[in-house]
Amino acid sequence: MERSSQSGITTLLVIAFMGIFMLIMGTITSYAFEEARYGRALLGREQALHVAEAGLEYYRWFLAHNPGNLQNGTGVAGPYAYTVKDPETSATIGTASIAVAGNTQCGQIQSIDITSTGSASASPGFPRTLLARYMRTSVAAYSYVLNSSVWAGSSLSITGNYFSNGGVRMDGTNNSYVQSALSTWDCTSSYGCSPEQTTAPGVVGSGSGSALWQYPISSIDFTGMNTNLANLKTYAQNNGGLYFAPASGSTTQRGYHLIFNSGGTVTVKQVTSTIALPSFTATHGWALPGYDSFGYPAEYSIINSETAGTTYTIPSACSLIFVDDRAWVEGTVKGKVTVVSATPSDVSTTPDAYIPNNITYATGDGTSGLTLIAEGGILIPLTSPATMTIHGIFVAVGGAFERPFYTNDPSYGCPYDVSCVSASYPPYVTRTQLTVEGSIISNLRTGTQWVDGSNNFVSGYQNRVTSYDELQATNPPPFTPSASTNYSFVLWKEQ
Repeated sequence: MERSSQSGITTLLVIAFMGIFMLIMGTITSYAFEEARYGRALLGREQALHVAEAGLEYYRWFLAHNPGNLQNGTGVAGPYAYTVKDPETSATIGTASIAVAGNTQCGQIQSIDITSTGSASASPGFPRTLLARYMRTSVAAYSYVLNSSVWAGSSLSITGNYFSNGGVRMDGTNNSYVQSALSTWDCTSSYGCSPEQTTAPGVVGSGSGSALWQYPISSIDFTGMNTNLANLKTYAQNNGGLYFAPASGSTTQRGYHLIFNSGGTVTVKQVTSTIALPSFTATHGWALPGYDSFGYPAEYSIINSETAGTTYTIPSACSLIFVDDRAWVEGTVKGKVTVVSATPSDVSTTPDAYIPNNITYATGDGTSGLTLIAEGGILIPLTSPATMTIHGIFVAVGGAFERPFYTNDPSYGCPYDVSCVSASYPPYVTRTQLTVEGSIISNLRTGTQWVDGSNNFVSGYQNRVTSYDELQATNPPPFTPSASTNYSFVLWKEQ
């Protein structure tokens, strides 16, 4: 009996160990199968991603050969199937389903969104979807784009690419590329070079970000920006935008004052008179009241009187406002809108635009944006706020983005000299800080701070901070100028 009892115990132990063994083996086998399935899923997902990307590249190639064709040459709406094959074996790797949508304003394509969903033939249950935006790189991808040599002073802080077709004297701080189209240039004392450097490097100066300085690189075309102004006028007149004909009165007194409202409207007032001021700008040189006959017309940037105005809803399908005259712009912008101040039909005038007050966005998520394009310069008048913030992409096609030089300095003969501001204005000569959130595009040398021969601050804004708005870079307001003639994917993401 004792031997039988021991045999029974042994049998039970064998059964127990076999059960444990089978459980372990089952778990290992299940794990192995799961890992194999997971590996196949990973491979399928990776192949699906490559197939989706191949779909994007195919349609980019198609658009390069068929500009503006959003129907894959079929004449009917998509999506469209694109088969991806192994180039060596011709075996089908997968299929991409491609959907194409154009982003239009005023009936004109601004950018093209391509959505490509890829599925691998071996594992069709693991699709991946990619979205890419096809357009020419916008100037909104830069903090500055300049068409002439420039001096960025030590009080200037820049976030975003800084580019000039001329030379750059960089004494400020930068956290991105500072680029010049020149290999060498003549850096004179007016750019802070003392002694003069006749063959200065494309970018020179005492700025701390020299590791990010690049020169020479390809130039950016400013001529193309100017030739588009007539087209923009036509779009505003005939394609659903807002158009304002030249105001009545003399060219020095008239214009339009645009005040944006946070609800998506704009109040437009006709300017009926302005105040003459003495100043100096890169756009016009010296402007001295009473010296018109000597070639020194006064500056008329301060509004003296205007009409009550009318409030307009900004058209969503054509968010373009064309002012066939000078324009003063301020307020809170909702949605994407472009304002143009130009007279393409009148070669005798080249109007400026003015920013008399703050410009902000109603939303900070990229759905609001402003582009201000002036045929001449974009000026910040004397009576601007001491601490000023402006959001937008500011394009001075023929002049400069600047805060003019104003003075009440006795060394200029003030208050008796004609170059001095009147007694009521001296507190405005120097301001505290200018913050620009967006992009400055200027044909001529910018200047929002002025220093004397000893590098002492004497006029303009003591501190300047400029940060490009990355949310506008891939989705700028309509008809924002391009920085390149080549189309590319400016946005690429997985959905």
